[in-house]
Amino acid sequence: MGHTASLVVLISGSGSNLQAIIDQCADKRINASICRVISNKADVKGLARAEAAGITTDVIDHTQYADRDTFDAALIEVIDQCKPDLVVLAGFMRILTEGFVTHFKGRLINIHPSLLPKYQGLNTHQRAIDAGDSEAGASVHFVTEELDGGPVIAQAKVLVEANDTAETLAKRVLTVEHGIFPAVIGWFADRRLQLDNNQVLFDQQTLSSPIQWPLAN
Repeated sequence: MGHTASLVVLISGSGSNLQAIIDQCADKRINASICRVISNKADVKGLARAEAAGITTDVIDHTQYADRDTFDAALIEVIDQCKPDLVVLAGFMRILTEGFVTHFKGRLINIHPSLLPKYQGLNTHQRAIDAGDSEAGASVHFVTEELDGGPVIAQAKVLVEANDTAETLAKRVLTVEHGIFPAVIGWFADRRLQLDNNQVLFDQQTLSSPIQWPLAN
């Protein structure tokens, strides 16, 4: 299997994507292991999930810092102790500073619950319904200085049904998130993914459009 990629996962909440990553690491379906899980909020379910899996956890409470720069500096310090190959934003609800993003550029990925570039920011599911979209989904992207604007690696689509609410659509999108996010981490771990001049390279080829997940056989 070769090199096992070291991950640091940042969370702010229940950590269902974190759980999917933990499970796939444990089952050896992806060649990675989680060094540390960091939350900016105490007492969230994601921390309990990590602890149950025997993973070191940290809480870095953003309200204890004067500004975003000092919070991000504290975050960098803790993450760098692990020397991770990849930093994974799994529902981390903080806008990161340019200094943070630059520090981890090319090894910082996020999942966003829309088919980017549509619906950057919040309330993605309601916005897709309101627009009359036939499809919604999730995007995994490299993080750059622009909010939800980094190059998209892969997308998973779900159909928007006539009677969908934001809640029912969110549930179906979350299900595909639990597949696509570990898959992308696995590609990164296997050194199939790189960020080069703000473009995604997959198997040494520049992607002209996001990979559609699940992959066709």
